[in-house]
Amino acid sequence: MVHATANPASDAFVFFGATGDLAWKKIFPALQAMVRRDGLDIPIIGVAHAGWDVERLRERARDGIEKHDTLDADAFARLSSLLHYIDGDYAEPATFASLRQALGAAQRPIHYLAIPPSLFGTVVQGLAKAGCAHGARVIVEKPFGRDLASAQALNATLHAVFPEESVFRIDHYLGKEAVQNLLYFRFANTFLEPIWNRNFIDSVQITMAENFGVQGRGSFYEEVGAIRDVVQNHLLQVVALLAMDAPTGRDVEALRAEKLRLFRAMRPLDPREVVRGQFTGYRDEPGVARDSQVETFAALRLHIDTWRWAGVPFYIRAGKNLPISATEVLVDLKRPPIGIFDEIDARDSNYFRFRLSPEVSISAGTRVKKVGEDMVGERVELVARRQLSREKSPYERLLGDAIHGEASLFTRDDAVEAAWRVVAPMVSGVPGLHLEPPSPYAPGQWGPAAAAKVVAAREGWHDPQAEDAAPC
Repeated sequence: MVHATANPASDAFVFFGATGDLAWKKIFPALQAMVRRDGLDIPIIGVAHAGWDVERLRERARDGIEKHDTLDADAFARLSSLLHYIDGDYAEPATFASLRQALGAAQRPIHYLAIPPSLFGTVVQGLAKAGCAHGARVIVEKPFGRDLASAQALNATLHAVFPEESVFRIDHYLGKEAVQNLLYFRFANTFLEPIWNRNFIDSVQITMAENFGVQGRGSFYEEVGAIRDVVQNHLLQVVALLAMDAPTGRDVEALRAEKLRLFRAMRPLDPREVVRGQFTGYRDEPGVARDSQVETFAALRLHIDTWRWAGVPFYIRAGKNLPISATEVLVDLKRPPIGIFDEIDARDSNYFRFRLSPEVSISAGTRVKKVGEDMVGERVELVARRQLSREKSPYERLLGDAIHGEASLFTRDDAVEAAWRVVAPMVSGVPGLHLEPPSPYAPGQWGPAAAAKVVAAREGWHDPQAEDAAPC
């Protein structure tokens, strides 16, 4: 998409929650990269209630960059010179009066709320009363609510102070180069369009696997579970990029309008087509209830009621403590109508495979004739790989876009609410329908055995492989 050029850049960056883990792990490394690569040169004001001063904040920034990136002495020196710190309670007007003073002549600040959503209302009202919201933008972190009702309430809270065009909902997954490449690959290559529909595609599978558990964040995970954590946001966004029609124009709103249309065409999940799982040992994690019914794994079938996709199942699977860490999309094409040559195994049909992480690749599964007299074939996968070591991190890209008012990688309010409607039967319940408890599975397995029944595709689930063991 063409980047917007009419929007003026923000002239100050304010981040609430400056002493928290997100700032330490992600924001400080991204800010150093923006200083080094893009010459970021605006006031950077951290706000928190921790009893710190600016020197302590600079130490925290250095430590975060050393732990999670590589310290660049020159870039860090420039970043340090831009840093300011305000210590104060978010409920106190004096905190925002100090912020207004620190902003000085800045007229277009951007405020990053790296804080729990329960504090959003307090902070945005404080910004408005102190005169810090006029002409400003605001960035909010996911989760954007816990269900449809809370998402609508959260949007109302933000819109009481900021117009929608000034709200940037950050989902780091959309900042990944590999995820953006899905959109580019689809609409930059002519050969795909004739076959990218129900006439040629048999099914689509998306797997997001992690080979680790909740890593000490049991109390957090008890509040979300796999469906809220990655399905409602990350993976439905991937579906949108795979299934949306071409935007009617090159501007940001044309792209967002097509994604919204696609979200609205998704049927709400049918609980009978969803299997939830919980890895053995999850209930022993600190902060987890001994009788927890939270899922650490989910497998589901999604229906999209458009002319292009009617009858094509989209299968989504996500979980923790699975055999490997990988995110992969498999677009399985229909088999030839008549088998002229050798009998083709169900797993040897043509396909497109998109590896989104940890490696990045696009593959086409084909069949070619084996050497010899007999007309028999073998599977060959044509692979295009990219090394992304010098690419921008998701947070560097997204924070830079927000500062410049570029909204294409951010989610609009109506799209957030439409996505919640899709998963509503699993997070809000269906009257008269009892959700089955999550089925146990051992760490290192591909979820519970019951997940197999979700897939009606001829070959069952496609399990991502370690890239060096993948077919070639």
